[in-house]
Amino acid sequence: MSHYHRLLAAIPVILILLSSRPVHTPPVPAYKNPHLAIDLRVADLLARMTLEEKIRQLDMYWGKELADMDGHEAAAFDLQKTSASLGATGAGSVHDLYPLTAAITNDIQRYALEKTRLGIPVLFIEEGLHGYSGRGSTSFPIPLQLSGAWDTTLLYDIGRAIATETRAHGVDMLLAPVLCLPRDPRWGRVEETYGEDTWLDARNGVAMVKGLQGQGVDHPDAVIAEPKHFAVHGIPEAGSNTAPVNIGQREARTSFLYVFEKAVREGGALSMMAAYSELDGIPCVDNKWLLTDVLRKEWGFKGFVLSDLGAIKMSLENHHVVATPAEALATSLKAGLNMQFYDWPHADFMQAMKTAVQQHLLTTTQLDNAVRDILRVKLLLGLFDHPYTDTNLVPRVFHTPEHQQLALKAAAESICLLKNDDNLLPLKQNIHRLAVIGPLATSTYPGGYSNGEAKAISLLDGLRRRAGADLHIRYEPGYSDSSTDNLLPAALDAVKEADLAIVALGEEPAIVGEGKDRAHLELSDRQLQLIKAIHATGKPVVVTLANGRPLCIDWVAQHIPAIVDTWFSGEQGGLAIADILLGNTNPSGRLPMTFPRSEGQIPFYYNHKPTSGHRYVDEKDTPLFPFGHGLSYTHFGYTGLQANPAVITTSGTTDIAVTVTNTGAVAGDEITQLYIRDLVSSVTTPAIALKGFARTSLAPGQSKTLHFRLTPDQLALYNADMKRVVEPGEFKLMIGSSSTDIRLTGSLRVREKTQP
Repeated sequence: MSHYHRLLAAIPVILILLSSRPVHTPPVPAYKNPHLAIDLRVADLLARMTLEEKIRQLDMYWGKELADMDGHEAAAFDLQKTSASLGATGAGSVHDLYPLTAAITNDIQRYALEKTRLGIPVLFIEEGLHGYSGRGSTSFPIPLQLSGAWDTTLLYDIGRAIATETRAHGVDMLLAPVLCLPRDPRWGRVEETYGEDTWLDARNGVAMVKGLQGQGVDHPDAVIAEPKHFAVHGIPEAGSNTAPVNIGQREARTSFLYVFEKAVREGGALSMMAAYSELDGIPCVDNKWLLTDVLRKEWGFKGFVLSDLGAIKMSLENHHVVATPAEALATSLKAGLNMQFYDWPHADFMQAMKTAVQQHLLTTTQLDNAVRDILRVKLLLGLFDHPYTDTNLVPRVFHTPEHQQLALKAAAESICLLKNDDNLLPLKQNIHRLAVIGPLATSTYPGGYSNGEAKAISLLDGLRRRAGADLHIRYEPGYSDSSTDNLLPAALDAVKEADLAIVALGEEPAIVGEGKDRAHLELSDRQLQLIKAIHATGKPVVVTLANGRPLCIDWVAQHIPAIVDTWFSGEQGGLAIADILLGNTNPSGRLPMTFPRSEGQIPFYYNHKPTSGHRYVDEKDTPLFPFGHGLSYTHFGYTGLQANPAVITTSGTTDIAVTVTNTGAVAGDEITQLYIRDLVSSVTTPAIALKGFARTSLAPGQSKTLHFRLTPDQLALYNADMKRVVEPGEFKLMIGSSSTDIRLTGSLRVREKTQP
């Protein structure tokens, strides 16, 4: 046999021998092992990271830096852009992407996992205060209006809908909810909040956080919730956005921090946005007491803290508490902040961070602590183990009929009937000709932070759809801010030939929202001229308000018999408003914020201290419309207030029962409100404070007994030693239909445990 043939014959034997030898594959790194504990995976990953890779995890990228944009939305993945941006080191997060399809986020994520050295996924972050802000999403009413529904189940359901639509696009986190307590309606961002009350905001905040985060943030219908703006951002000086906040620790803890605490402890929020503003002289992004001592050590927060847009840079350029970018970043990270929000360009950010480490402004341990929180959240989201989004989700869950119906329900529950003299509403059968007046009657604005192309059903269209041929409706604008034409005569002609006029007043989008603070809260001169001229005709008049904050409408409240606050009611708003005007829906919304008579009364919130009066020689000392106020087309009676037991210890609980009866002729929802007052306390407490509420549907003549549980948490205060305690003594119980419409009162006594 030749040498050649002997070699051929040996090949099968060689192959058998080679195949029988063990193949040594590289071990799977611990951070990629889904069976290990998250903290072990984070520790393993941190140990492998270079300084540059760690710094990149603290940085946020624009969507336009990774994808081809179609205006506000990402239309296509761009490999060249993504490669230039992420390189081999990756990035912490991407914002302002709004992908039209999940395939875009999948492609970006695939690059991060396969082309960067360690394969760390990116976090996609977008806006979603009352609906995912991407094109075509469901737009719900503004948060202030949602709070006016006094319905936490509704808030939870809306959170679930928003999260489902968001995550279907591959977006992992939303910058929501806003948990600031606004006590100055001049502030433009009031519309983003849940109103002035600590208890109402806390319950709504917890419901929204739980709705957004669902049964687990690693599920395909859940996102990370990021409450903002931490903290005490809602009371800037003079109502001017980002202005200083001057407040003591006791009041900050009692009223403002409490809402965020509940979002963390009960809701399980996994992110937090630090506020622009300074709190008692310290910028919130630099406040170690706030971001570490309270948030992490006291409350057990396990997420990461994001800067507000440019807020770290403000410490350098606006607050003037640091001298260099490196010092600004080091100060914020040591305080407990984790990620910048477009503060500096990426190269400048990288260099400033390196400088901070090299100059020992920031230790390696402090840097690792900041990175660790971000990596933990990415692991909790499941981005390492299940990084890609099912591209079939969007057509199944996006802007569904169920979500549209939920938007209609939300608007119907939260529109508030402020005034209804002589039962002018709902419209009676003798109304055949209707004049609808004012440009806002045709407005399709769904509220701030909606998706850019969202269009609401207008008041006029809603009336035409719901009324059909039963009403002859004539519309006239009455005025135009962009026209010199005198449109008033045509409007007056329409009113004179009508049986009733509906006049749409309020705020144009140009004067409400972020960065749109107002010194004056009255209606515009043109609107006042219009409503006064229409009132002078002698025809019955209904005013609808479109607004994102309480307004000073004293003249309207004195002269117009019926007023409906429609806020900015989201995409289905026009139908919900029409249903209420026509009587298809019985209004049930209540005010989550006090309406002052004039700006001179501000701040004017219901749960003020006993010595906080509004006594002026030229103004009344009462609000125009109080917190919790709202009328119905029926009436409700209250009986049988009982506390069981009526005496508890400082660690005890009691059940507060009351029976509510629909004493009118139509079905309706009553919102029963429980308030308390601590009659004698070691530190001052509010004259009245909400501690419970319940929405109840009742048929005519129907009664229900409601139960409210009062716990130590609701009775506690921060004493002189800044300890949260329940003090023995007497508490006044108040049950009613608003903060000024108290129907029944009772008493609860609290004693020390050792007392007989």
